[in-house]
Amino acid sequence: MVVALFLLTVGDALTKWIGTGLPVGQVIFFRALFIFIPTMAIVFTSGGLATLKVVDRRGVGMRALFYGCTTALITTSMILLPLADASALLFAGPLFVTALATPMLGEHIGWRRWSAVLVGFIGVVIMLRPTPDAVQALAIVPIIAALFSAFRDITTRRISATESSNAIMFWSNVALLFGAAFSAPFGWEPMRLADVAQLAILGIIVGVAHWVMIEAYRFGEAAVVSPFKYTAIIWATLLGYFIWGTVPDAFILSGGALVIASGLYILHRETRAKPVKTTAHSA
Repeated sequence: MVVALFLLTVGDALTKWIGTGLPVGQVIFFRALFIFIPTMAIVFTSGGLATLKVVDRRGVGMRALFYGCTTALITTSMILLPLADASALLFAGPLFVTALATPMLGEHIGWRRWSAVLVGFIGVVIMLRPTPDAVQALAIVPIIAALFSAFRDITTRRISATESSNAIMFWSNVALLFGAAFSAPFGWEPMRLADVAQLAILGIIVGVAHWVMIEAYRFGEAAVVSPFKYTAIIWATLLGYFIWGTVPDAFILSGGALVIASGLYILHRETRAKPVKTTAHSA
C-alpha cells in the first residue's frame, strides 16, 4: 500500500507538471489511453477477456460517471493547488463515504463514527481557511472531488457482488477516455514528443499503482493495509517541497491531522463492527 500511494503521488506530481502546459481534458484523455497498457496486462493475467463481462450495466455506468467526475476534479485540484494541500483535502473522501453509507447503503452508523465524521469535517473547514469574508475558493475543488469519490466508492460496493474488479476498472477507464475526448473541440494544444512520453509514463504509473493496491488488499487484511493510504501526505509534502518549494501551512497541517485521525478512527470502528471491504481509489 505504501508503494501504491507513492506511485499515485508521483502520478499526481506528474499531472501537476504536465497540466501547466496542456488542458485538463487532454491530460486526462492521454493518461486514460496509456492506462490501458497495465490494465490489459492485468486482465490477461487474471482470467482474460471473460472477466470484462458486465451484469449490472446501469451500476457500472454510474460508477464510470462518478469515476470520470472524480478524475477530472482531482486532476484540476493537483494543477491548481499545492500538492500536499490537494492531497490533504482529498482525505475527506472516507468521511463522505461514512456519512452517505446510511442513506445509500442502509448501513447502521453509530454515534462514535458520526462524532468522528463531525470532527473530520471540522478539520476540512480549518483547511479551507475560513475568514469573515470568504474561504479559499480553490480548495472547494478537491472537496467536491472527495464527495464524488465517495459516490464512486459506494457504487463500487453496490456492484462488486456481481462485477469483477477487472470489469469495473476497464469500463470505467473506457468511459473516461471517451468523456475526455469530447473536450478536444475546446482547445487541445499541440504536443511535443516529450509531452507524449510524460503522459505515457503517467498512465503506466497510475495503472501499476492500482494493480499494486489491489494486490495489497488481496494478500493483506483491509484493516491492516488501509491506514497506510495516509502515507500519501508524506510523499506529497516531500515532492511538493523538492519540486515546487511549497510547504503545508498551519491550516493544512492542523486540519489534515484532524481529518486523518477521524478517518483512522472510523476505520477502527468499522473493523470492530464487521470485516472492512475497501476498494482501490485514485484519480
